[in-house]
Amino acid sequence: MFGKQENSMAHQHAGSETIIAQGVKVEGDFKSNGDITIDGELNGSLQTSAALHVGESAVIHAEVSAKQSVIAGVIVGNLQIEDGLQLLSTSQVTGDIVTSHLSIAEGAVVNGRISMGKKE
Repeated sequence: MFGKQENSMAHQHAGSETIIAQGVKVEGDFKSNGDITIDGELNGSLQTSAALHVGESAVIHAEVSAKQSVIAGVIVGNLQIEDGLQLLSTSQVTGDIVTSHLSIAEGAVVNGRISMGKKE
């Protein structure tokens, strides 16, 4: 019932997440079509057409663009999040934010302008 073709399709989708682990430092422009989880450091720019998860230990100095995002770490740079952004209590954002929906937990720090609403 489950042939090799179906298994190979499952493997194609299994690799659609990129993880930058704690202790890893990435320099330059980073682009992905899949989900990204960052617990390390990134300097440059970051773009994904999917979800971005920023862990508590993450430090990002970049212009960030994503479909949706949950942030618990530090970001220095502007954020453009298409669908929705959650800033957890440990998050620190220094830069302007553009998003359609925003949730900010008590304790989160934001230094910058916030623009909300759908693009016209």
